[in-house]
Amino acid sequence: MENIAKEPRFFDIELLQGESLSHFLGRFRRENYLTATQLGKLTGLGAVIRRWEKCYFNPFPTQQELEALAGIVGVEVEKLREILPSKGVTMKPRPIRLCGACYAESPYHRIEWQFKDVMKCDRHQLRLLTKCTNCETPFPIPADWVQGECTHCFLPFATMAKRQKRL
Repeated sequence: MENIAKEPRFFDIELLQGESLSHFLGRFRRENYLTATQLGKLTGLGAVIRRWEKCYFNPFPTQQELEALAGIVGVEVEKLREILPSKGVTMKPRPIRLCGACYAESPYHRIEWQFKDVMKCDRHQLRLLTKCTNCETPFPIPADWVQGECTHCFLPFATMAKRQKRL
């Protein structure tokens, strides 16, 4: 009997409109029971995965890196490119920001919330939050958003919209 090495099979994860790469990678890892280190080894990208999960895109992902990631996560390279910041757009990786009202409608982190020049949600005209409205704990990186709630006091992100300031 031949000893044939099989490629690992993964659950497919749908890429959401405007979702941040950090949030997508976290969802993919959780669905497939992988750590960032394991995903880094599978893709051959190593610690680059964790850097992207922290919204650090300098240096910007190369075509080769995106192809390596696409081969594992089952998403086309062009689709991955759509959830990266456009050339010339400066990211602000810290603090992690969110619009509670958007999150209540569709619970995922949007890439535009981390753009340096974006301080409000254009859809709801609300100032983006940088910490829990209850206990003031800063938000963790989107890859680590499991339940969509504050990691300290467990207040759901969706309910934080009530305390966001209108602009």
